[in-house]
Amino acid sequence: MVVDVGAPVLYNRRLSPHYNVIALAAPAIAAAAEPGQFVMVKPAPGLEPLLRRPFSVFEVLRDSDGTPTAITLLNKRVGITTAQLFDAVEGQRIPCLGPLGRPFSLVDASTEAWMVAGGVGLAPFATLATALAARGVPITLFYGGRSADDLFFIELFESAGAQLVLTTEDGSRGEHGRVTAPLDRALAGRGARSVALFACGPEPMLAAVARLAAHHSVSCEVSVERVMGCGLGGCYSCVVPLRGNDGHPHFVRSCVNGPVFDAAALIWD
Repeated sequence: MVVDVGAPVLYNRRLSPHYNVIALAAPAIAAAAEPGQFVMVKPAPGLEPLLRRPFSVFEVLRDSDGTPTAITLLNKRVGITTAQLFDAVEGQRIPCLGPLGRPFSLVDASTEAWMVAGGVGLAPFATLATALAARGVPITLFYGGRSADDLFFIELFESAGAQLVLTTEDGSRGEHGRVTAPLDRALAGRGARSVALFACGPEPMLAAVARLAAHHSVSCEVSVERVMGCGLGGCYSCVVPLRGNDGHPHFVRSCVNGPVFDAAALIWD
């Protein structure tokens, strides 16, 4: 069920000069959210920005009885909306619509889940890791950033039992290079193990992961990052091209048909 609430800010934790994680008291959204879904938020009134912007649900927070009480959003300050989220203060009410979109497909314990995250593409994987760990699924997180300053919440995924493969483009943490290099090696050496890939991050990274999945014959779901005007399918601002049965592109709205897609169905070129 989609709800629209004025969610009070419970806390705003600064992770660095550009990253923060913000908690919003939205129990109805927290109770309904599935891994990979998102919310539309507008951190400040007025015309800047005019419309809400999408953010993946990062964590679902629970009280001592296990009842969902809030969600968190992982944010990087790069524009007007993200700057407003970075500066939000405790008690401030933020309009929050959700949960929205198509979630990830959960695999069972016979299949390993390999998550591939680039930068803030980590956001949808905290809830996915929690859900998969509860099903006994082995998890590996391939996590890349420009530098060590772009990598966060390592311990959260370790607590879910995930194996970690870290890369940075400047070599300041983990392997020097892009995250697709160790992923390619791991896929080539997986042997008879059944693996499902899940990816979120910049579109060039998603395209590269999709090509690796096809080359190694493994399933892959990607969460695409698109500018969305409404989140409900009314504005057609977030269309993505899928392969049509007639050989021509078939455009769908990522807010309602995604943001999670079968990587093999998307047209990347």
